[in-house]
Parts: sequence; C-alpha cells; structure tokens
Amino acid sequence: MTKDAKDYSKYFDFSDAKVLSEDEFGKKIRIRGREINIMSEPNHKREKQRGKENIEVLYDNAIPEDLKAIGKGKHYLVYTYGCQMNEHDSETIKGMLEEMGYQPTEDRKEADIILLNTCAIRENAEDKVFGELGHLKHLKTEKPDLLLGVCGCMSQEENVVNRILQKHGFVDMIFGTHNIHRLPYLIKEAYFSKEMVVEVWSKEGDIIENMPKKRQGLRAWVNIMYGCDKFCTYCIVPFTRGKERSRRPEDVIAEVRDLARQGFKEITLLGQNVNAYGKDFTDIKYGFGDLMDEIRKIDIPRVRFTTSHPRDFDDHLIEVLAKGGNLVEHIHLPVQSGSTEVLKKMSRKYSRERYLELAHKIKQTIPGAVLTTDIIVGFPGETDEQFEDTLSLVREVGFDFAYTYIYSPREGTPAAVMEDNVPMEVKKERLQRLNKAVQEYSYEAHERMKGQVVEVLVEGESKNNDEVLSGRTRGNKLVHFEGPKELIGTFVQVKITDAKSWYIKGEWLPLPQAANN
Repeated sequence: MTKDAKDYSKYFDFSDAKVLSEDEFGKKIRIRGREINIMSEPNHKREKQRGKENIEVLYDNAIPEDLKAIGKGKHYLVYTYGCQMNEHDSETIKGMLEEMGYQPTEDRKEADIILLNTCAIRENAEDKVFGELGHLKHLKTEKPDLLLGVCGCMSQEENVVNRILQKHGFVDMIFGTHNIHRLPYLIKEAYFSKEMVVEVWSKEGDIIENMPKKRQGLRAWVNIMYGCDKFCTYCIVPFTRGKERSRRPEDVIAEVRDLARQGFKEITLLGQNVNAYGKDFTDIKYGFGDLMDEIRKIDIPRVRFTTSHPRDFDDHLIEVLAKGGNLVEHIHLPVQSGSTEVLKKMSRKYSRERYLELAHKIKQTIPGAVLTTDIIVGFPGETDEQFEDTLSLVREVGFDFAYTYIYSPREGTPAAVMEDNVPMEVKKERLQRLNKAVQEYSYEAHERMKGQVVEVLVEGESKNNDEVLSGRTRGNKLVHFEGPKELIGTFVQVKITDAKSWYIKGEWLPLPQAANN
C-alpha cells in the first residue's frame, strides 16, 4: 500500500455490531445504538459476475396509491454528483418524489428529505460526498425528522456502505443504482421503522419502464441502455452499474417522440457505452446505428449521444451520422491514452493505430465533425515516452476539447493493485503540458470559425455578465453574444467575431430565423 493510499480495512470492523434478527428478507443489526435494517447490501464478488439471467422489461411501475400522499406538505432536495447518467437518475428520483406529494426546495433547512446521488468514478467525488455528510449531520441534529439518504454509484461499493454504517449512523437510507424504482417503499420503511434502511442490489435486476421523470429546460436525457461490459482496469462503473442491457427500440423511440411533442429542442441519448446498444438482444439484429437512423426521422431539432467506446464505433454508425439533419456532428470519443502499451494495461481493447484510423474516418465521412475526448495522465507505469505518445495523438487528431484527469485509483478495480509509481509532481506537470496542447488546438479550431454564421441554441444569460447571452452550436461550442432576453430557448443565427480558448464570441443576426419556424 502506498503512503497516500486510504486504509479501508477500519470500515470492515463490525466487532461492535449486534445482529438482532435475520431471515430471508434481510437482517437487523445494531451499531452504536442505531438499529439498521439491511434488506440487501453490495457484494463486490456478485457485482463481478456476468450471468445469463434474462433481463425482463417491466412496464407497470405506478407509485402505489397508499404512498402518493406520504410527502404531502413536505419538501425535498436532491444533490447530484457525477455524470449525465446520474443527472438523469436524479430526474427520475425527483419525478417519483413529486408523485408522492413532495415539493422541491433549494433551502436545506426547509427540506424534509435530502438525497445525495453520488458518483464513484474518482476519489475526490467520494471525498465531496463524505464532506457534505459532515455538514448535514448538524442539520439532522437540529431536525431529527429529516430523512437523509445516500444513493447512486458510491452506494454500490462495499467499503462506502460499511463506512457509512460505522461513521455516519445518522443517515436514514442507502440504496443503489439498480433499485431506484424502490425509493417509495424505502421512504415508507425509513419513516415508519425509524431505522436506517439499506437496500443495495448487487445484480442488475430488470429494466423498469414508465418511471416518472422531472425534466426541466430545453434539453432532455434519454437512457438507451444501462451498464458496461468493457472492464477497463481503472474503472469501477461495470461493478456499480452492472452488465450491459439495452432498452427496447420501440420504448426509446416512443420516449423521444413524446419529448418532441413536449417541445424539447435537444435530446442526449445516454449509456455507459452507447455503441454497444442492442448487442444483448437475442431476438432481433438491431444496433446503435439502426436506432440513430430511426431517431433521425423524428421532429426534434438536435440529437446528441454520450458516451462512445472506440472499439464499438462501427462503419454503419458513421454512415448514419454522416446523414446529418438533427444528428449533430459533435462526437465525444474517449481515448484515455495515446500509447498502445498503456491502452493494453488499461484493457481498452484497441490500439493507438486503431483509434487514429477511426478518428480520421469520422472526420473524412462526417462533414464538419467535432471530436472531443477524455484523457488520463499518470496511469501506473506510464513512462515519459508513453506520455509523449499521448501528446502526439492529441496533435494528430486535433481535438476541439478534452476532459483531462490525473489517474486516481478506485478500490476494487484491477488498476488499484498496480504499483502507482508515477510521482504526483510528474503527473501534475504532464497534466499541465497536456492541457496546454489541448488549449492550443481548441483556440485554433475557434480561430477557423471566425466569419462563419452558425446556428446557436440560446440557453440563457452568460454566468459572468447578464447583458450577454450564452448558447451552443451543433458542434457543442459555447458562444457568447449580445441580444434580447426573449431569444432564450430559441435557435438563432450568430456570426463568429472573436475566438477564445474555451468559447467563441459572436454577433446576433436577427434574420434569418428560419430554425424557429
């Protein structure tokens, strides 16, 4: 264990826990005076298994009548950490809470239930959540009837649940990513039993359709599949989100059509690996390219997707995306490293050459393609030469933007037991050099746009200046320009006048506004 590594073993010492009862429905234990009802708990060994169990699709998921008024006169607050999938899960959680009678609030002192929907990708996300729990402890002391819950990816990790049980006994509920639909029953159990309720399924269970969702704004997330089977050595997601399982195409298409009817201007199709969509179907041959080809015909102005795995990005999908229309030309294609040796250690299942070939094919086939990516620096054993391979790949592809990270070990992943032998000062120096290279290419791409007229979906006022409006192009470029507030929520034409590293400035052209008709 390295000097900086966390010692999780202390959270597994349950010598002071007393088992009160145990049966087929779970067990009740007492730790430091708090009774805990463990209906099911995460099990890393079970999460690793990829069985042949049939995944059923369940459509009847209305909130039971006796639970529809449980939140009447009460308020909820949901904090979301992490990726778009977590954001979308929070929309479902909020939808269920409102069907149970709860009203939203931004004031934690007014809230009767507070849920932390958590992320497990990086250690700092975990630290944020435990820091937040420390603040909420005081609120719970002042307001004992407050229901406090932890859910999401962190809840799928054994060490996290055990740490909460040992150190944060004031938490009332812990549930995972596979049993969000059980929230109404868990709230009822926590209210009436006054015990901490733990229900985290290690196995995925079924696909639950027709869940209520609270969507706001111009954009909507649409889950097309769940889970991931790639098992990259640094990634905890295959354990926290389970095996790949795709929603039926007719259900996805019906949801997108409904969002079009509701007037949403943009949708983003979500999956841990959207390119693998449909590979688990046994009765039909239907992949992600087929789904995109059908969604292309639906009257919704913009369709995005995230995230892609290069290994599954096939020629059919590229051909469909090249048709354009409402399928935007922005493609997020995580590379993680430009070194074939490092990619092999990461178990990414493609080489540097294969990635470059794919990137060039996308740029040649899709007019105006905008490529963005994810890159990790300082992976265990990464040499200076291997990092230089990453820099040269960035230059060769010419990414418009990249999310860059210093490698952070996650407990339970194969990489966590590799020797983390790249010193932190080296990792930071590499990150600075990488960011500088990405910034240069981003600026160059923006310079090339000067003088062009682009379509912008106006999202709101600029964060730094309420006299300036802010929106995004089809290629996901952030644009700032001056114009009347009535433009918010519409498509406008903007002539690009100035380039910055991370955004572009432009001038609103009142005509034409054909995109709004």
